Amino acid sequence: MNRRDFLASTAALTSLAALGPRSFAANAVPAESDDLLQEFIRANDAGIPGLVTKQERRTGHRWLGGQVNQYGLHTAQNTSGFISALACAACAPGSKYFQSTDLVEPLRLAVGYMLAAQHPEDGTVDYYETNFHSPPDMAFILEVACPAYVLLRASPAPAYVALAAELGKFITRGADGLLTGGVHTPNHRWVVCAALASANALFPNPRYVARIDQWLAETVDLDPDGQYTEKSTTVYSPIVNRALITVARHLNRPALLESVRRNLEMTLFYVHPDGEVVTEASRRQDRYQRGSMARYYYSYRALALIDGNGRFAAMCRQIERTARNQIGELAAFLTEPALLRALPVDTPLPTDYAKHFSYSSLARIRRGASSATILANNTTLFSFRKNSAALEAVRFATAFFGKGQFTADTLEVRDGRYILRQSLEGPYFQPLSAEQIAQGDHTKMAPNGTLATNSKAMRIQSNIQRLEAVVEITETAGKFSLAISLTGTTDVPVSIELAFRSGGKLTGVEPLPHVTDAFLLRNGTGKYTVGDNTIEFGPGQIEHTYTQVRGALPKWDGQSVYLTGLTPFKTTLTIS
Repeated sequence: MNRRDFLASTAALTSLAALGPRSFAANAVPAESDDLLQEFIRANDAGIPGLVTKQERRTGHRWLGGQVNQYGLHTAQNTSGFISALACAACAPGSKYFQSTDLVEPLRLAVGYMLAAQHPEDGTVDYYETNFHSPPDMAFILEVACPAYVLLRASPAPAYVALAAELGKFITRGADGLLTGGVHTPNHRWVVCAALASANALFPNPRYVARIDQWLAETVDLDPDGQYTEKSTTVYSPIVNRALITVARHLNRPALLESVRRNLEMTLFYVHPDGEVVTEASRRQDRYQRGSMARYYYSYRALALIDGNGRFAAMCRQIERTARNQIGELAAFLTEPALLRALPVDTPLPTDYAKHFSYSSLARIRRGASSATILANNTTLFSFRKNSAALEAVRFATAFFGKGQFTADTLEVRDGRYILRQSLEGPYFQPLSAEQIAQGDHTKMAPNGTLATNSKAMRIQSNIQRLEAVVEITETAGKFSLAISLTGTTDVPVSIELAFRSGGKLTGVEPLPHVTDAFLLRNGTGKYTVGDNTIEFGPGQIEHTYTQVRGALPKWDGQSVYLTGLTPFKTTLTIS
């Protein structure tokens, strides 16, 4: 079987017609796409020996055929990835394992493990790190297992077709479990829908479609900015996009693509000059984590082809340049041959803008190689990039009753100024009244020996201290001024932290004694350099060395530069 015949057979098996108007001939893969496909095949081939070596092969072992995770636990998640890798290798023309019988036994054992790991009463599996009898984790696995089934079922080798039949049992049992199983988080709804849509494409069942419609009736959780509820730019936003595309494709629901378009348009403005994506506003585990745009590749490519969108095509090519080895879309390329069509001609990506995303309390400013993020409701109030040089966070805290970590309540944008505010109170508490003591309220203490919260609410406050913090940020041609002002209670220690990514060279600063990767900027301008890129910051100010004030977050995991003072405190930092 050649590539043309294979692509045609997998497409026919799952009715993978493009949602756009363009046609696609499987024997006319453009050179650009074919090069990428062959690169994916070679990378997958290279990983096969190591995966096979890690497979549980001990006769009589409870989890015979399974793959272990980093903690030594045999998991359905790792094993489904193993099955996908082997199915791609065995079924991809051009792979050195194409139609090889060497992978039949490892696949047989792996599929056997999956069936054994599946709970017979509800069709689910366990996610040992946190979820048990988990419908959403089954949905994630089905998104991997269904393309593997397509590949194996389309193989001319009877042994692989037989394995597809066994994998089909796992898929249908799992999909049946999703008919009644619940979810934990917003994105789980759409992952469940995608899993059911994929299963329905292989094993049509009107109950699957009815369950999808039940979830979709809640409507997609997209705000007017174009962001999903979880605001998780490196994990769950691309997962939701992919899920909605899958449902749209399998059930011919093109209206679902509108949410994807809007999110992809918004995300264009969340990209740093080096191709990383803003994560500070995330509500999930990727908050403050470094992340590329690789997980968005599938969605940008699909919508670029459906809509003929040149900006989306340009983002695909940027991802290919900046995160090529993270794309990992071999199974999609093999089972959805329409993805191999030639991308539209690029149109320019946004690189010069100031955008306020009010529903995320976030502003993004980019001027070519310089990129900044301003945030409210976040302990990181500002971050800045100059190509690969990264000031990952500007934060500050005061020793104000142990609760002085600055987190702005709102982000106000007015006449080119970005204004962040926080108001704090520090009261003391009077004795309980005789009546309250008679009722036993005097015994209400917290386990740590402090006054319990419910007790404080009953007490009269006195000696109330107040602290007002305002940060006003302005920008001119990529140079940022951060005017920081703290007024109210006097002589409160202030500590400003400029947190740079590890690996750069700092100059103009002095080490902070007894603290690793911590520095003071006493005066003048400091510099942070990575390669040919330098971020300048200052002027410095040091009135004390109490940098880790009580109530502040721990030092950033990187190279931190501190400025300090006492209230009333005013300074204007320039960062460029």
